Formats: sequence, structure tokens, C-alpha cells
Amino acid sequence: MAKSAGFFKHLTWRLECLAYDFVRVILAPLSFDQMSALGGFLVSRIGPLTRKNAIARKGLETAFPDADEAQIKAWLKSQWHNIGRTFGEFPVMHRLNALDNERVTIIGKNRLEAMVASDNPFVIVTGHFANWEVMAAVLTQSGLPVQITYRKINNPYIDKRVRAQRQAYGTRLLVAKSGARGARQILDALAKGESVALMNDQKFNQGLSLPFFGVEAMTAPGPTRLALRANVPLVPISIVRDKARFTVTLHAPIKLEITGDDVLDTE
Repeated sequence: MAKSAGFFKHLTWRLECLAYDFVRVILAPLSFDQMSALGGFLVSRIGPLTRKNAIARKGLETAFPDADEAQIKAWLKSQWHNIGRTFGEFPVMHRLNALDNERVTIIGKNRLEAMVASDNPFVIVTGHFANWEVMAAVLTQSGLPVQITYRKINNPYIDKRVRAQRQAYGTRLLVAKSGARGARQILDALAKGESVALMNDQKFNQGLSLPFFGVEAMTAPGPTRLALRANVPLVPISIVRDKARFTVTLHAPIKLEITGDDVLDTE
């Protein structure tokens, strides 16, 4: 996409990147807590004015048809506040030692240590919860050889900045979320004994139609199929936020049963 873009597109991208760098420099003196609070404050006020708010509202109304207007508004404000905090925290993620910091509590730390010590690969599945970058920091800073899938940002100059910031807190191995090349990299990683981590909660137009909050939704079977193909455990990870503090939970590994029925195995 970047190679085929014209002069004015690249100019726009560079101006956006300049603004991105300017904001980072201006806010750099702030502490982690201050960056988090500022991001939450700004986005919780700007977000409801955007078109994305209607999408978020529709999702909540679909999932919770019995919720009244006051509850929907409270949830919307809360989710914008969380997104804002996450955006505010990202530029200072390199300051976070996720394994030796009172800011991050790890439930199932013994499981993580066992994964690191086992020298066996795992398929790790999670989503865009709280600050998902904190989960990535926990995995990579633990010493677990893991490749984390991601979607490239449309602006290649900002994408380069974001990749560098992720490398600064330990996430060096990133794999494209889609495409044949990304799939090959994931399979190669598992074959070499490296784990892979996938955030599997974004909109999907193919896959399995399964009930989600009582509504049929297309569900991506990729992580399950990867675990079955490599014959490795599937490890769910979740995270919750309390202001600028986090609890990361490594759930018990799921050893999938291979029955020979592709559809049944995937479900």
C-alpha cells in the first residue's frame, strides 16, 4: 500500500506522524499515572462525539437488550475512558517492568514460569481487553519465546514508530495478522518451538457461526486450528484494569482433543 501511494498521501502520512511525535514529546515528562489519567479524560469526552460511538452503542444494545439508557451510557463512557487510558499509557510502556512492578498483578504466574521452563510452544489467545499491551509485556518480559500477531497501521510512518515503541518494552517478534506470509511465519514459529499469541476478538466475516450473547456471530477458528495442527495447548489470557493498575490472568492450558472431525475439533 505504501509503495503505491502518491505524493500527497505520503505527505499526509508524514504530517500525521509529525503530530504523533509532537504529542509524544510534549507529554513525555508526565508519569505513567498522569499519562493514563489524561488519556482517559480526553477520550472519554471526545469518543462519544465520533461515529464509532454508534457502533459501540449498537454492540451493547445487542448484547444487553434489557439494559436501560442510563446503563448503556455508563458503559459507553467507561469503555471510552479505558481506550483513552490505553492510548495515554502506550508512549510510556517502555517504563513498565511488568514482572517486577506493583502496577501489574499476575494470577497464574506459576503457569507462566512453567511455560518458559518447558521449552515447548503454546498457542496463546486473548483480546483487546483493558491495556492489551500490558499482556504482551508480561509475555515477552518473562523470557517466553513468543511471536505476537498484529495488524499494520495504515500510516506506515506511525506503524514504524509503534513497532519501535513495542520493541522498547520487549515485544520484538511481531507477525502480520492476516495473509499467507503471516500464516507461514506463525507455523514456522511453532515448528521452531516458539509460542504464538493472537488477539482474536475483532470483526470476522468468515469462520464458524456461533451464538455470542444470544446472537449468531462469525467466530475465527484460527487459534484452535493452529493448536490442533501443532498439537500444542491453547492458553487463554485475560486482563482487567483498575485505573492505571492491572491484573493479568493466565488461565489453565487447554489440551485439545483430536477426534478426526475437523468441524467438531475446531468448535
